Amino acid sequence: MTDDKSKTGSDRKLISLREDYELRDWSQSLGCTEQQLRDAVQAVGNSADTVRDYLKSRGTPAG
Repeated sequence: MTDDKSKTGSDRKLISLREDYELRDWSQSLGCTEQQLRDAVQAVGNSADTVRDYLKSRGTPAG
Protein backbone atom coordinates (compact mmCIF):
# COMPACT_ATOMS: atom_id res chain seq x y z
CA MET A 1 0.00 0.00 0.00
CA THR A 2 1.42 3.34 -0.96
CA ASP A 3 1.54 6.40 1.25
CA ASP A 4 -1.61 8.45 0.60
CA LYS A 5 -0.40 12.04 0.84
CA SER A 6 -4.00 13.33 0.77
CA LYS A 7 -4.62 11.88 4.24
CA THR A 8 -2.16 13.97 6.20
CA GLY A 9 -4.32 14.50 9.31
CA SER A 10 -4.44 10.87 10.39
CA ASP A 11 -1.01 10.25 8.90
CA ARG A 12 0.58 12.48 11.55
CA LYS A 13 -0.77 10.27 14.32
CA LEU A 14 0.67 7.05 12.94
CA ILE A 15 4.29 6.16 12.30
CA SER A 16 5.05 4.31 9.11
CA LEU A 17 8.39 2.58 8.70
CA ARG A 18 7.76 1.72 5.04
CA GLU A 19 9.14 4.91 3.55
CA ASP A 20 12.74 6.02 4.13
CA TYR A 21 11.75 9.66 4.39
CA GLU A 22 9.15 8.88 7.09
CA LEU A 23 11.66 6.87 9.09
CA ARG A 24 14.14 9.74 8.82
CA ASP A 25 11.58 12.44 9.62
CA TRP A 26 10.04 10.62 12.60
CA SER A 27 13.49 9.83 14.02
CA GLN A 28 14.48 13.46 13.71
CA SER A 29 11.19 14.68 15.18
CA LEU A 30 11.35 12.30 18.14
CA GLY A 31 15.08 12.79 18.77
CA CYS A 32 16.01 9.14 18.43
CA THR A 33 17.92 6.90 16.08
CA GLU A 34 16.18 5.01 13.33
CA GLN A 35 16.84 1.75 15.19
CA GLN A 36 15.35 3.15 18.40
CA LEU A 37 12.28 4.16 16.41
CA ARG A 38 11.98 0.69 14.86
CA ASP A 39 12.33 -0.93 18.28
CA ALA A 40 9.72 1.39 19.81
CA VAL A 41 7.19 0.73 17.04
CA GLN A 42 7.75 -3.00 17.40
CA ALA A 43 7.28 -2.76 21.19
CA VAL A 44 4.18 -0.52 21.39
CA GLY A 45 2.71 -0.14 17.90
CA ASN A 46 2.66 2.74 15.45
CA SER A 47 0.73 5.41 17.38
CA ALA A 48 2.96 8.49 17.48
CA ASP A 49 1.79 9.42 20.99
CA THR A 50 2.44 5.93 22.35
CA VAL A 51 5.87 5.76 20.72
CA ARG A 52 6.71 9.21 22.11
CA ASP A 53 5.74 8.09 25.64
CA TYR A 54 7.69 4.86 25.24
CA LEU A 55 10.83 6.67 24.14
CA LYS A 56 10.54 9.13 27.03
CA SER A 57 10.25 6.25 29.49
CA ARG A 58 13.45 4.80 28.01
CA GLY A 59 15.38 8.05 28.46
CA THR A 60 15.18 9.20 24.85
CA PRO A 61 14.21 12.90 24.46
CA ALA A 62 11.28 12.05 22.12
CA GLY A 63 10.50 15.51 20.84
